[in-house]
Amino acid sequence: MRQRVGQNVAQLGAWDAACYFAGMALRRLGIRLYKYEFVAQPVAVAPLARGRGKAIDVRLATDIAGVPPDYPRPARVVADRFAQGALTLQAWKGGDLAGFLWLLHDGYREDEVRADYRLASPASVWDFDVYVAPAYRMGPTYLRLWEEANTLLRERGVRWTCSRISSFNVASRHAHARLGTVRMGGALFLCAGRWQLSCLTQAPFLHLSRQAAPRLTFDTAALAPPQPLQTMPR
Repeated sequence: MRQRVGQNVAQLGAWDAACYFAGMALRRLGIRLYKYEFVAQPVAVAPLARGRGKAIDVRLATDIAGVPPDYPRPARVVADRFAQGALTLQAWKGGDLAGFLWLLHDGYREDEVRADYRLASPASVWDFDVYVAPAYRMGPTYLRLWEEANTLLRERGVRWTCSRISSFNVASRHAHARLGTVRMGGALFLCAGRWQLSCLTQAPFLHLSRQAAPRLTFDTAALAPPQPLQTMPR
């Protein structure tokens, strides 16, 4: 147990590790704890995959007809995303769905807790649910997805893509950091039945409700102009 605690502190930092173990203890009482970081990453100019992954075909889907029957997300969740105006890029290797990511132009209604994320600048989008199938996680699928996403976003005049990541997901934090992310804030949510307590780094800062969702607005116009990523950071 001591070794496990030490590993989590080394990977997450003392505060996030404390929240992680508190969440595990609270879950036994029927209380769920979520801790998020909100980040923005610049839309890259140069290819990220450096010529790798040419056999991976990245396709755009804008409605549920473009999603395969065995898609690894519930159909109601997928339908709700498209109803919000989302689009998704899917990476295919032969007949296998190797990965996908989702994009929304105005913001995103969180599907893990009650929260509504809004984007103030038309030059930004929200990305979410970036997924690579286990069999393809050691290859270039992740970079190919972002390479095609960046091409699409540049064509639409988008300069920044924003997202939330779990403070407890070390792999996701590192993957985003390699893409040059800028931290835009954080949040902690405690959920017990219908009650939700939200502790936020921006207005409304503290929010308690059985039904309503706090609205968080992110403005990338306040960020320094993004520097083009000429190569994928190592």
